[in-house]
Amino acid sequence: MTLRLIFMGTPEFSVPTLRALAAAGHEIVAVYSQPPRPAGRRGLELTPSPVHRAAEALGIEVRTPVSLKGEAEQQAFAALGADAAVVVAYGLLLPKPILDGTRLGCFNGHASLLPRWRGAAPIQRAIMAGDAETGMMVMKMDQGLDTGAVALTERVAIAPDMTGGELHDRLSEAGAALMVEAMARLERGELVLTPQSADGVTYAKKIDKAEARIDWSKPAREVHDAIRALSPFPGAWCEIDVNGKAERLKMLRTARAEGAGQPGEVLDGDLTIACGEGAVRLIEVQRAGGKPMTAQDFLRGVRLAEGDRLS
Repeated sequence: MTLRLIFMGTPEFSVPTLRALAAAGHEIVAVYSQPPRPAGRRGLELTPSPVHRAAEALGIEVRTPVSLKGEAEQQAFAALGADAAVVVAYGLLLPKPILDGTRLGCFNGHASLLPRWRGAAPIQRAIMAGDAETGMMVMKMDQGLDTGAVALTERVAIAPDMTGGELHDRLSEAGAALMVEAMARLERGELVLTPQSADGVTYAKKIDKAEARIDWSKPAREVHDAIRALSPFPGAWCEIDVNGKAERLKMLRTARAEGAGQPGEVLDGDLTIACGEGAVRLIEVQRAGGKPMTAQDFLRGVRLAEGDRLS
């Protein structure tokens, strides 16, 4: 026996869970995803989300409502007669009629060790805070912000130089396997739900554009953690002087290094950059409009000498 499921998700992060549930034999009666958005070089083409495209490849009906607050949308959801809904990074608020619109409820795959890092950007915030581990959790959703009772947990170590992109991929795959196990237990009537602790609650607010600019006056640990957290997207950046013009340079990978100087000062030919305390060495960067490259390849096209400053 398998479950009759509704899947709700939008970005690439959600795709492995959709595919894993389908491979496990569950009947996915519909997929809900964010509406197609303008994309492409000119931003004129409407592009379906990664989940939308994956669902179509699996032959599953896709629904893309702008909101779920209307009675008609809520009735259409309930009319699917699903046993449960699986939600992974969907991006729309689920009102109570949706939460109650299936036989067994809505189950969310969330990328943190709740109650730490509730909210929109748990992967980046965990790295920016220097956390040594995070994880995936399956919880039964309620009307709060990631406050539902937890069913299953998979812990994932955060290596000292791991980027946000690398952690994203690791958690995405872990979350897929965890949700398949959760739905198997739900089907057997063996899924145990444990209320979240009231202690240790933190919130992972959405990344603000202003946060992406590197503040070299901060300690090297914080600079390094911010750069890897925002790599590859949106990418932490600073400005460099190229032939008298300011050019934006993204930092995609760094390493902690020895050295001291004025914040943002180039300390050597290996692109060791002074921070407010300590230094970091640039390993991978990206010029505006260019592709990611090693720091040494970057130096073949741009002259940055000892004593120059990054701002």
